[in-house]
Amino acid sequence: MNKLKKWQIVFLLLLIAGTIVVMIQEHKVAPLKPKPSWQRDEGMIFGTVYHTTYESDSSLEAHYLAELQRVDGALSMFNPRSTISLINKNESMQTDTLFREVFNLSKQISLDTEGDFDITVAPLVNAWGFGFKSGALPDSLQVDSILQFVGWRKVCLTSDGKLKKLDKRTVMDMSAVAKGYGVDKAAETLERLGVENYMVEIGGEIALKGKNPDGKLWTIGINRADDDSTSTNRDIEAVIELTDCRIATSGNYRNYYVTEDGRRLAHTINPHTGYPVQRDIVSSTVIAPSCAMADAYATAFMVMGLEEARKTLERHTELRAYFIYLDTEGNEKTWKTDNLVDIKERTDGQ
Repeated sequence: MNKLKKWQIVFLLLLIAGTIVVMIQEHKVAPLKPKPSWQRDEGMIFGTVYHTTYESDSSLEAHYLAELQRVDGALSMFNPRSTISLINKNESMQTDTLFREVFNLSKQISLDTEGDFDITVAPLVNAWGFGFKSGALPDSLQVDSILQFVGWRKVCLTSDGKLKKLDKRTVMDMSAVAKGYGVDKAAETLERLGVENYMVEIGGEIALKGKNPDGKLWTIGINRADDDSTSTNRDIEAVIELTDCRIATSGNYRNYYVTEDGRRLAHTINPHTGYPVQRDIVSSTVIAPSCAMADAYATAFMVMGLEEARKTLERHTELRAYFIYLDTEGNEKTWKTDNLVDIKERTDGQ
């Protein structure tokens, strides 16, 4: 067989290509589209674990981690050079943008909850052994002494952006709102980079947008309020299908300790009395426009209890909530707002 000349080879290739085009047009065969690419990241931030799942052709982890480091530099109690640490030590009263955003939100929620949410409660948290200090539990005289410089009205911002304390002993801890704020900032970073579908989770606080990798709503589980301080029991009380929202949960059922005389002390401190809360709500899940807001209200509801929480939620239709509480006989019950739909609760035997 004679070898084909170059012009004949070119002609055959053009003929084959034209035939394929005709076949696609006649049979309406669309070219295959590449499948969406999903990224999944995991690591440590704010002393806890973060998980992110988002639709993107490349990793964006470095971008949102840079934003989370900024949050840490402003609000971390464990960073000795953070803005809040310097203020607590009275070394500097100068604030930054991130600090002011969280401070103003905290003051707003303190006002709305009549002080049930209070970022100055840190000295009491430490005194009861849940912060940086541990040792003998405080007596009533010590609690009363600390209460003299605890109170959200004892701190304010001046017109030039500095923090003013009425008592230099006042110490702030924004842990009950900062983690949610970090989730918000990570989510904002992803959206700024064009991500339309994502899940950001930091230590149980969550931001959701769009669809999950299966093209469905995101499914979030709420843990049962089991008396398990080791956190080994992860049974699910309820499952919710959600999107385009922010979620936070606060609970006393795992973060507590038992004293020598058998008392169980919860980590949530009542800023009015100075003592660990003895309310009926043991787990508070809140869905809100921002994770920082959800984080703060979830904590406030633990302090105020079920009846006052319900009254607050009647004023805030932008909030959705799911509570696990104990009735007067100590039986576990659940309650949710009417606007919380698409929730499947656990039944006995499941």
